[in-house]
Amino acid sequence: MPHAKGFAKRGDHRSHDVVPLGEVVDRLMAEEAFSRGIPIATLASQWTGVMGERLAAETEPRSFDDGVLTVRATNGPWGAQARFLAEQIRLNANEVIGSDAVRAVRIVVDPGFLGGRKPAGQQPD
Repeated sequence: MPHAKGFAKRGDHRSHDVVPLGEVVDRLMAEEAFSRGIPIATLASQWTGVMGERLAAETEPRSFDDGVLTVRATNGPWGAQARFLAEQIRLNANEVIGSDAVRAVRIVVDPGFLGGRKPAGQQPD
């Protein structure tokens, strides 16, 4: 049995009845625990389109809660660049997810985050 966040709160009961897949997806999308992860997954899969190729290599979407998109940067200079572009990032993110859900962009710098780079001493794939 899965132990995903929010799973225990599900109100439906299991049955062996055949249900159309579209109906299953519609029910899942109606559940907050499932649907709130969709925007961040969409942004992550299209991150280069949101940020541009070079900045996307130095950042990642960290979270999306209550209209605030948190972006993690590899270091201070890349964080400063992302802060400078925060309004454009917000507009691009809203275009990618197809709504005006992103109301603000918050940039955090995480020196442990390497972006697309390999740790020092690690051989390339």
